[in-house]
Amino acid sequence: MSPSKKADGRAAQAPTVRKTKVTPSVAVRAQAKRKRGTRPVAPATSVQRILAVDIGGTHVKFRVNTSDEVRKFASGPALTPSQMCAQLRDMTADWSYEVVSLGYPGPVLHGKPLMEPHNLASGWVGFDFSGALGRPVKLVNDAAMQALGAYQGGKLLFLGLGTGLGSAMVVEGIVEPMELAHLPYRKQTYEDYVGLRGLKKHGKKKWRAQVTDVVGLLRAALEPDDVVLGGGNAELMHTLPTGVRLGDNANAFPGGFRLWDDEANARPVSVNTGLVTAAPVSPGFSST
Repeated sequence: MSPSKKADGRAAQAPTVRKTKVTPSVAVRAQAKRKRGTRPVAPATSVQRILAVDIGGTHVKFRVNTSDEVRKFASGPALTPSQMCAQLRDMTADWSYEVVSLGYPGPVLHGKPLMEPHNLASGWVGFDFSGALGRPVKLVNDAAMQALGAYQGGKLLFLGLGTGLGSAMVVEGIVEPMELAHLPYRKQTYEDYVGLRGLKKHGKKKWRAQVTDVVGLLRAALEPDDVVLGGGNAELMHTLPTGVRLGDNANAFPGGFRLWDDEANARPVSVNTGLVTAAPVSPGFSST
């Protein structure tokens, strides 16, 4: 008897094969997009509305991805996280947004502050940001968020010249916050020479030479394709080292938008960070 027929002579029905849809990781999708050289365009109705917040030692600045308007309020040593969240909600009451990105001025692990910030009040470690803001929140180191905003492909090294020394790398779309500031350099650390203390102690001329030296050492060690200097003091570098470009503090906003991976805001980046989900979750949002 033919194997394609049953015993009664009727043709056997082929077994049904159910296809499983597999969603590639963000990094895999990013790599595929770079190879194709194209970026998929999503319908305007699918654009996720994102609030990006850059938390600094003197100001908290914020913007939504559906507008160019930037708003801010003063921060400082007395600012607690609950005060910040309350003021954010008050000053964005007329804005529509579904999710929030926070750039935090300190080390972050799994999407949560690892240490209290140096220039703000205490209470940030363990604080429920998504609960206070009523939205899903992604929190990353502020240098990492600026690095994402400045990223153009390949391997990027970002150095933030401000009160201290912020640092992050983006390698083939994956961002990795770094803590280079306190590594030993000469008689102290990198931060002591190229941060605000070094600028005040040594003056602008020596400070510029020290920044150039530190950039050279880190380039030799990390071999980036691209180096970006950001932070408030980067503009004091009148002559940039070869292969180094000047960033912009406003890069924090597109960096914050890039944290949320959806088709409307797709970029060749992903983030190795935790996701904190608020309750209730806005319609259409998924953490998977």
